Parts: sequence; structure tokens; C-alpha cells
Amino acid sequence: MHQSSIQVQIGLDDQKIPQNIKWSASDSTATEAQEARAMMLTFWDPTDKTALRIDLWTKDMMVDEMADFFYQNLMGMSDAYLRATQDQALSNEFKEFAKTFYTKFRASQLSENNK
Repeated sequence: MHQSSIQVQIGLDDQKIPQNIKWSASDSTATEAQEARAMMLTFWDPTDKTALRIDLWTKDMMVDEMADFFYQNLMGMSDAYLRATQDQALSNEFKEFAKTFYTKFRASQLSENNK
């Protein structure tokens, strides 16, 4: 059986706040670790039936980047849900929520910029 690995390295400051995030994957075409400003990693615990999450972002992550990051994650979760369940209706609702989230974020940014 083929096995793959993903490694994540987190550089922390004195207060244990992420300074940098780097990742690499054994099956990636990239030859060096890739930089990231944020990550969301979730595992499903079948015994407790709970999601175990690690959400990290660096101090360099801007608010508009965070909104983009969340929007893209929400859209990706919708696609994954559709692949797993074939439930197009709920997947579409999830995508509509993601679009509404992003539209409201953009409106709040415009409002802040016009103050």
C-alpha cells in the first residue's frame, strides 16, 4: 500500500503566536516546503463523534485574506459534502451561505473604508 505524508512546521514567537507556517507533502511536485499564512486542519474522531480542529494563522494574515480564506474553505466544504453525500440541494444551500458571507464581508469592508 502506498503511503503519503504531510508535514506542517509552525514557527512561534515568545508568546507562542504563529510567526510562520510551512508545509510539505511527500507526493507534492514542490521540492521545498511551501509557506502559508493560515491553515485549518480537521480530524473526525469516530469514537467520540466529534471534529478535532487545529486553526492557525500568522500575524501577517490580513482581514481581507482571512475572509477569502474562509470563503474558499466554505466553498470547498460544500464540494466535499456533495462528493460524499450526493445531496445537491444541501450543497447548494451551503454555497449560498458562503456567497452571502462573502458579500456581507465585502459590504462591511466598504463601509469601514468610507468612514
